[in-house]
Formats: sequence, structure tokens, C-alpha cells
Amino acid sequence: MRKFLKRSFDRIRNEKLKQNLLQAIPFWVASLITGLIAVFYSRIFAFFEGITFSIIHAHSWHIFILTPVCFLTAWWVIKRFAPYGGGSGIPQVMAAIELANPRDDKKVTKLLGIKVFFGKIISSFLMILGGGLIGKEGPTIQIAGTVFRKINEWLPSWWPKISKRNMIMTGAAAGLAAAFNTPLGGIVFAVEELTKTHISYFKTALFTAVIIAGLTAQGLLGPYLYLGYPDVTNLSSFIFFPLILVAIVSGLLGSSMSRIILSILRWKRSFKFGYYHVLYVLSVAIIIASIAFFIDPRILGSGKEIMTTTLFTADKHTHWYTAFDRILGTILSFTTGAAGGIFAPSLGAGAGVGSVISGWLEVSANNENLLILGGMVGFLTGVTRTPFTSAILVLEMTDRHNVIFHLMIAGLVASMVSMLVDKHSLYDHLKVHWMHDLYHEDEEPNKPPVTK
Repeated sequence: MRKFLKRSFDRIRNEKLKQNLLQAIPFWVASLITGLIAVFYSRIFAFFEGITFSIIHAHSWHIFILTPVCFLTAWWVIKRFAPYGGGSGIPQVMAAIELANPRDDKKVTKLLGIKVFFGKIISSFLMILGGGLIGKEGPTIQIAGTVFRKINEWLPSWWPKISKRNMIMTGAAAGLAAAFNTPLGGIVFAVEELTKTHISYFKTALFTAVIIAGLTAQGLLGPYLYLGYPDVTNLSSFIFFPLILVAIVSGLLGSSMSRIILSILRWKRSFKFGYYHVLYVLSVAIIIASIAFFIDPRILGSGKEIMTTTLFTADKHTHWYTAFDRILGTILSFTTGAAGGIFAPSLGAGAGVGSVISGWLEVSANNENLLILGGMVGFLTGVTRTPFTSAILVLEMTDRHNVIFHLMIAGLVASMVSMLVDKHSLYDHLKVHWMHDLYHEDEEPNKPPVTK
């Protein structure tokens, strides 16, 4: 195949055209593969989530067996086979982008390698089957980053050199676009979160990769919306005041949740014996199972059910403890060390916060929908500190362009109040965590750990 490609390109006399094609093809191929993987990963993820709720509805007490077994196995898979595949995956991609140079190539392999690829998939499937409050977007981004990096590695020696950093960044954007069917969100995410390089250096590759990955997903799944079309017409003129309140509360809660997650992870790093981790994972599983069994089973899973229920049914009001339990469950699930994203659980928690506050204020159904969407944007911004990515993601999930300015205001307000809790996002802190572990394993004793 490589010889055939070389002969084919040698026939092209226009050198500029040949160079442009050689630069673009790896991005096209990797994007197509990413789109295919994202579709099948998403379908299996949803399938296992559906199995969980089916089991609970049929025999609710089974959760006390299912959750501990799945959580413990998911943690063991990461611990045994892919120690750098735990958690969301986005901080690992951020660290890989920063380390994308020949000197640190072995470190990047630990973050975006074949073992991580399969370990991430298996562990996240087990977590969602056990009712874990996780999402698919973070794992999809790390998987996509791995695909793009491997395509870059497999290029023959005669192929023009392509920036590893740009390949990984583009893969992450394509992964998010394919996971949620949000192409603009993928582009904004790359600009706002992943890169400090001027976008003009790789804008064509980024745009085409997002388009190809998104079109591949749409070709197999159809032009779907992640959520649907909530009714946000005939909004009150004074809705901005409740929206700002929702943004403040959700932003503070999202950033506070991040601080708690980081504190628990630091505490877990002090564990001297392996069985301490086993006990922690089992304890987490029992707590989540108990909340689902005795209080509300809707706290389980990615959070999509609570979003769709509050936005598209008459049952718009959730109890305050449901929103609290969603946040608690996300904290516990994420700190097990197994694989799982935090985007979707954050959106679900934000929907719960918006629902609770809108119930207290007794606004109309359309205004309630806007406050729920604002809570989703605000909570995700509190976790990620990416207000425009959060607003664009929710916009593309619902196709409600008439409230784009409302969502951006919610994101900006949440971003500002989150600074009161912590100046850095959860991903920034976790990126430092992963880089510290990589340098700690390095054989060079004089290599200083990365600090923030």
C-alpha cells in the first residue's frame, strides 16, 4: 500500500498540490476512523446504559450486586492494563499536547497508546453498566487523540512531516464533534481549551477533521440532536435576572465539585496499600446503589434522562436532593479511578440545578426550559472554565439559536464566579497530576516534577 501511494503521488507534477494532499490525507483518514469509532462507541455506551435501567426496573435490588462488581472491575482494568486511561481523558490529551516532542515521545505513548485505547473503552462500558455517573465525551476525545497520533506514527518515512501536536489537538476536536454531533463545539473546544498556538497554523486541518468526523457520525446515526428541541419561545423580558442567578449558583457548584474531586484524589494518593483503593471503590459503589435504590434511580447514568425529562415533559421540577445526589454521584464515580467523562454528568447536574431554581421562582414552562439550559451551561463552565464551548455545545444539542446570547451570558457569569472558588479548571489541575506521574516514572532523577 505504501509503495502504491508513493508511485501515485510521484506522478503528480504540481508540487504544491502534492504537498497539500500529503498534508491533508492523514487528517482525513484519521477523521473518518474517529467518526466510525465514535458512532459504535456511542451506541454500545447507550446500550449498556439502557441495560442498567432495565435491570433496575425489573429487579431494583440487583443494583447492590451490579454496581460493586462493575465498579471494581472497571477500576481493575485501568489499574492493571491502562494506568493513564482513568478519568475523563481530556486532561491526558492536554498533557500529551504539551509533551508532543521527540524527547517526551514515550510519555505521550503512555497517555495515547493502544493499551489506553482499549482500557478506556472497556472500563467506561463497565462503569456505565454499573450505573456510574459518567459520560462518553471524555473517553471519546482521548480515543480520538490516540487514533490521530497513531495515524501520524504510521506514515512512511518519505511522507512530509506533520506536527504531532496539531494532530492530537485536531483529533480531540473531532472526537468531541462526533461524540455529541456538535461540530462548532469541537472547534471552539480546541481553541478555548486545548491549544495556546494560534489557530491559523492548523485551521484547515481542524475544520476538515471536524467536518469529516461529524459527517461520518451523521451518515450512520442521521442528523440527530443530542437532546432535541425544547420550547424557549415567548420568553419573559425579565428572564435575564433568574438566568444570572442560575448561572451564579451552577457555576459555584460546578467549581466546588471540582475542588472536592481534587481533594479526594489527593487523599487517595496517600493510600499506602492497594486494598485501600479496593475498599474505596466498593464503598462508592454501595453509596451510589443505596441512593438509587432508596431515593431516586434517575441519579444513575450519564444524566441524559434527567435532561430530557426536565426539558420535554411536564415533570420539570426536580427535588433539591436529586440535584445534590447527581453532584455527589458524579464526585464518587469520577474519583474511583475508572474511565468515564464528566461533560454529560455536569450537564445533567446543571439541568437539575436549573430545574430546582425555576421551581422555586415559579416561572412559566418556556422560561423554565431556558433556566434549565442556563444551568447546564453554568455548571459545565464551572468545571471546565470554557464558557463559549459550554454555550455552543448546549446550543448545538438543542438547535435553539434564539437563546444563544442567553447561554453565553450564563457561561460568562458562571466563569467569573467560578474564579472565586479556584482560578484553574479541573482539567488544568488533572493535567498537572498526569504530568507529575509521568515525570515521577521517568528514569532521569534530576527531572523536576511539573507544578502549578
